[in-house]
Amino acid sequence: MRFFPTADISSVYQINFKRLYGIGIRGLIFDIDNTLVEHDAPADEGTVRLFETIRGAGIGTCLLSNNQEKRVKPFAEAVGSEYVFKAGKPSPKGCREAMEIMHTDEESTLLIGDQLFTDVWCAYNAGIRSVLVSRIAFHERFWIHLKRIPEALLLLLYRILPRRRDRKLEEALYEN
Repeated sequence: MRFFPTADISSVYQINFKRLYGIGIRGLIFDIDNTLVEHDAPADEGTVRLFETIRGAGIGTCLLSNNQEKRVKPFAEAVGSEYVFKAGKPSPKGCREAMEIMHTDEESTLLIGDQLFTDVWCAYNAGIRSVLVSRIAFHERFWIHLKRIPEALLLLLYRILPRRRDRKLEEALYEN
């Protein structure tokens, strides 16, 4: 299903990036707001260290945001990542641009985000796997709150319906 992530995990800070590298992941596309930090927050020390860890594991990164460059560029500079702004998620165009920047393909790229209707659907449209993380904060823009209502129903279905699982990805994510 186009709105179901390949896998889910509570936080990006729980991911074992060396294990992701071990299963062939060479590029990570990240949403910013409520995936890495609260909405409109700058990169903090923890996020900077996270991206150092990812680079240390040999994985490239690209931030993918529907936001303006004035939001995305300073964040990308702070964490040392490539970026695509005004990505038009869920259109696959931004994901394809990010893969081109990182020199990766559909098999070696993973998108990590907190929303089904933008991040997960974007990954699906681009033919790449996705990891859904729990949102960091509950205060969000009004229109995002509206999307969270149908998202909650889809997440319930995701949890109870049988689905094809990517065991290698799940094992790499969940085992430290």
